[in-house]
Amino acid sequence: MDAPRIHHPQPLQAGQTVVLPPAASRHVQVLRLQPGDALTLFGDPLHGGQWRATITAIGRRDVTVQVQAHEAVQREPARAVHLAVGMPANERMDWLVEKATELGVASVQPLLTQRSVLRLSGERADKKIAHWQAVAVAACEQCGGNRVPLVQPVRALADWLADPVRTGLGRGLWLSLQPDVPTLARWAAMYPGPCHVVLGPEGGLAPDEEATLAHAGLQPVSLGARVLRTETAALAALTVLTLAP
Repeated sequence: MDAPRIHHPQPLQAGQTVVLPPAASRHVQVLRLQPGDALTLFGDPLHGGQWRATITAIGRRDVTVQVQAHEAVQREPARAVHLAVGMPANERMDWLVEKATELGVASVQPLLTQRSVLRLSGERADKKIAHWQAVAVAACEQCGGNRVPLVQPVRALADWLADPVRTGLGRGLWLSLQPDVPTLARWAAMYPGPCHVVLGPEGGLAPDEEATLAHAGLQPVSLGARVLRTETAALAALTVLTLAP
């Protein structure tokens, strides 16, 4: 049986004894693990991959482990895909983040658009981002991914497009999902590098928002003739882009 996977986003080294972060300690306790049980730690920003470890002590709040050997295991897609998505309402954003993480998304940018049903700002937005980041961590623990995608702070679409820091995501193909335009599969086959995909919420993007994306240099692409929900479209796009040869 594989050792439980625990997220530990700090550099590690063989032979080191560390106290797990609070969330990771709670996870170990919920699993009812005991001293001597094996763990797999992932999230090391310096070495990548994952580490074998053994639980040495379990207290009321803290769990201590001894780090053993590093394993250079990577399960990320060859192409980095960044999603910028008009947030769907209710629990659909949770589901989108979870499944996008399983498919290997590199980052998720929640967007506030003209037709957004979910309106977030201030402390409520901060709490949602922390929640979605935790959803991404749990999805990586389950699916075997060793790099947790970053869930960015909520931004208005216009502000995000106007922010020069946006280009810090790196060069690549910038795409906007829209109806009645060439299909995404065609572009995926033509361009093997990193991609940035923007899509709207329930009801799609407003015409002036689509025009703004085009003016910003984003290529409009479609997923075919059917009308897909936001969360379905996001995952369909990820599947095309991450599984394309």
